[in-house]
Amino acid sequence: MLVLSGGTGTPKLLQGLKEVCDFWVVVNTAEDVWVSGNKICPDIDSVIYALAEIIDNKKWWGIKGDTFTTHERLKALGFNEGMRIGDLDRATHILRSEALRSGKSLCEATQIVARAYDVRNRIYPMCEEEVSTIIVTDEGEMHFQEFWVTRKGEPEVLDVRFENIERARIPEVVKKKLRKEDEVLIGPSNPITSILPILSVEDFAERLKDKKVIAVSPIVGNKPFSGPAGKLMKAKGFEVSPKGVFDVYSNFLDLLVVDTEDSNLESNNIVSTNTLMKCKEDAVRLAEFVVKLFDCI
Repeated sequence: MLVLSGGTGTPKLLQGLKEVCDFWVVVNTAEDVWVSGNKICPDIDSVIYALAEIIDNKKWWGIKGDTFTTHERLKALGFNEGMRIGDLDRATHILRSEALRSGKSLCEATQIVARAYDVRNRIYPMCEEEVSTIIVTDEGEMHFQEFWVTRKGEPEVLDVRFENIERARIPEVVKKKLRKEDEVLIGPSNPITSILPILSVEDFAERLKDKKVIAVSPIVGNKPFSGPAGKLMKAKGFEVSPKGVFDVYSNFLDLLVVDTEDSNLESNNIVSTNTLMKCKEDAVRLAEFVVKLFDCI
């Protein structure tokens, strides 16, 4: 099974899937950024940390129990990193960045990091090229990290675009594995800034049309589980609802899993279950439910 992932919601589900089935992951990299000389891949790291079971499961990013001594020292010296990077987390960024500086590809560097954390699932970036999610706001354009981390998602969102997406290419190893894959799961990550960048790389979305594709909605009623998905979906012209999520993926989606609160939406293309994941047991339960659905398509 292929899983498409961003941060937060999908890494939670991956912890459950790890106990249920074999899978590989393609991860959004449009939120990547270079900070203090190192490449940070927030979504890739969240996937790796979740599968290694060291993720800070209060924030669902970073490493649990991390300290921020280096970040605070830099701040005291007059250097503002813009992102609060933990000491243990920084080691990951250094390992990746040194691999890249030595000539490794991002795919190779990602495998190096995953193996270092004893993660056996294959994890791939959506592309090798630098792509940036740009949020168009009433205050001007800004990188997603500035919008969400620095500005706390406060500016009004007018549009979202993916800078350099036209130059991005699906990694050859991903193309090869995708040709052999029959089942694709889109996790409950932000449809606009986590999943849409992946689908926008070359003809990735087109390649899903001959697959069995299931998505888990990250929205219950008219509220996302977390993050700025509501603002971003509105800006792209989609309803902030499970129906809006279905519309984002409508060209290839076979089945959407929604929460029981939205059970009134059940149809041939929509099924409901408890999608809230408060603990790993919840994630395993949801993973088992989703995996069984592939047999029904």
